Amino acid sequence: MYNVIMKKISVLLILALLLITVQTPAQAGFIANQKARIEQNRIYKSTIQDIKNIIEKQDEYANKHDYDGIYKLYSDDFVNSDGFDKSAYFKLIKETWETYPDITYKTEIKNIEFTDNYATVFVKEIAVAAPKEKFGDYETVGELYSVAKTVYHFEKHGSDWLINSEKVIEETSTLKYGSARYMNVELYVPKQIGSGKYYTTTLKIDAPEDMVCVGSIGREKIIYPQTKADDAFRRISDGSLERVFLANTDNVNEYAVASVGITHAEKAFDEKHIKVYMNGLAFVMTRVNVIPENKFIKIEENNEQNK
Repeated sequence: MYNVIMKKISVLLILALLLITVQTPAQAGFIANQKARIEQNRIYKSTIQDIKNIIEKQDEYANKHDYDGIYKLYSDDFVNSDGFDKSAYFKLIKETWETYPDITYKTEIKNIEFTDNYATVFVKEIAVAAPKEKFGDYETVGELYSVAKTVYHFEKHGSDWLINSEKVIEETSTLKYGSARYMNVELYVPKQIGSGKYYTTTLKIDAPEDMVCVGSIGREKIIYPQTKADDAFRRISDGSLERVFLANTDNVNEYAVASVGITHAEKAFDEKHIKVYMNGLAFVMTRVNVIPENKFIKIEENNEQNK
């Protein structure tokens, strides 16, 4: 009896093992697909993390002003949407660190997309500094705040991801001194404009009624070395100032640049005289991306419309 029971148990175990190990073609295909999906998911997560690490390293090196460290994150054939190659681009970085030795950076990743050896990263970049300037016998601390929406393009070189291009979608930098630090100063421009097209730039400032503001609006082409915007100061009435520009036809992007001086008047030794004090300065720079004219588009007119 014992032997019969053991034989039955053995047969049941063998049948169970066969059911477990023998798979139909459909089951085998399902498992293979699952394994492929798991591997794809692993590669996806690994690639996303590798690219995030590059952005984090860029912030780390930039905040340490580690020129060599950040330089290695960019490919040798790097070029940005302003036409700056790696050499010109890093000269600007070095000049920025020399001008603002305490500048700090923060990058927020908004989205990452990639296919094979190429990746696109959408970010928001913020830079902050507190520059010191002397005005006559007085030294004052300013406030620099810069924000940009940027697209970085990556390319895989061997096992490493490197930045090979950059395009700034939006960019505004504001530098304030004195009483201007506590006022809202905005410069409104189109984010992009066609080459050779007119556009309006509007400066708005929220200043107390007892203060007189003077300002100027100019523009600079984004080239290297940088040119200086022309200054034509005038009194700002009702808190706003406007100027119309003709976008350049040199196929380069440009900045709209505004300067604001804030004065305060007090009575002097008699009613006929007053003292005027400059107690605030502000500078605002906003990017205008210029769309180049494509001279190779030919539109054939419909013959039916000409009849």
